[in-house]
Amino acid sequence: MTELEKLREECLGCERCELCRTRTNVVFGVGPETARIMFIGEGPGENEDLQGVPFVGRGGKLLDDMLELINLDRTKVYIANMVKCRPPKNRDPLPTEQAACEHWLSRQIELINPRIIVCLGRIAAMRFIKPDFKITREHGQWFEKDGRRVMALYHPAALLRDPRKRPETFDDLKRIQAAAAKL
Repeated sequence: MTELEKLREECLGCERCELCRTRTNVVFGVGPETARIMFIGEGPGENEDLQGVPFVGRGGKLLDDMLELINLDRTKVYIANMVKCRPPKNRDPLPTEQAACEHWLSRQIELINPRIIVCLGRIAAMRFIKPDFKITREHGQWFEKDGRRVMALYHPAALLRDPRKRPETFDDLKRIQAAAAKL
């Protein structure tokens, strides 16, 4: 059993915050342990909670399409969330919930050791890039954090709500593709 598999097993029994009381499944993460690119969302939604896999609903289908545009797929990237259990009614994870899950995500990042982290949405960007991150102004920009390149994209759910953001997201994806080609 690999260290990441051991971490997953530990995480499945987590009761560090109240989200454990209402979850169906812990949504740990998926992808190869050797992934050079890691996508991080804020937290699981209803479909993810039911299946125990991140980004499997409509937003997940859109994420898969986005990856395909830049010659990537789930066999080449690792996908996780900041919190591993679904916040009620898909609300943003509370700071206490993010803090309770921080250990799991930090260890995932440490074990996978991606060269690029892509934050999916404002909440993840505020955690990984800077607390006052403005997604409308700063999406698609590269930041350097802990020796990694970090960028934020609009969350797939936001793109479903507002398809007008898709052209600029396509440009952001091309930046990721160019950086991935240099890995």
